[in-house]
Amino acid sequence: MSISYKIAGLALAGLFNALAAGSALAADLEITNPWVRGTVASQKATGAFMQLTSKGGVSLVGVASPAASIVEIHEMVMDKDVMKMRPVPRLEVQPGKPLELRPGSYHVMLIDLKKPLAKGEIVPITLQVEGRDKKIETVDVNAEVRELTASAAPAMQHKH
Repeated sequence: MSISYKIAGLALAGLFNALAAGSALAADLEITNPWVRGTVASQKATGAFMQLTSKGGVSLVGVASPAASIVEIHEMVMDKDVMKMRPVPRLEVQPGKPLELRPGSYHVMLIDLKKPLAKGEIVPITLQVEGRDKKIETVDVNAEVRELTASAAPAMQHKH
């Protein structure tokens, strides 16, 4: 076997391993504890939550999901003693600093749900991530639906 065939074979094996590992590595984004708050029959919107970490720093610039017609990055802020929720065009994930998407703060909003979401279901979410090189990559996340009353991922809940 010639050296060029061996090199090509090694390159293909490396590409296969990278694809099998998922696109999260390519986008320099680690996602932990992804979950979605469950809904009742008539509810048309809910939130998705997770922790994002990047070694080099990235920006979350878009989101999508087949579970909803509209999917947006949102933040909740106090404005003159009134809590308001609004979409944001991007979220910066600083190098080495975890960014928590959680109830009452930044989160992914799923609007005009296609159907109610029950505990235990999996909701696919695609994150659009912009690297320092301005290249946008997608990262697929499978978020488990938790109870309607869930307020934090189990790893984040504190019991006293």
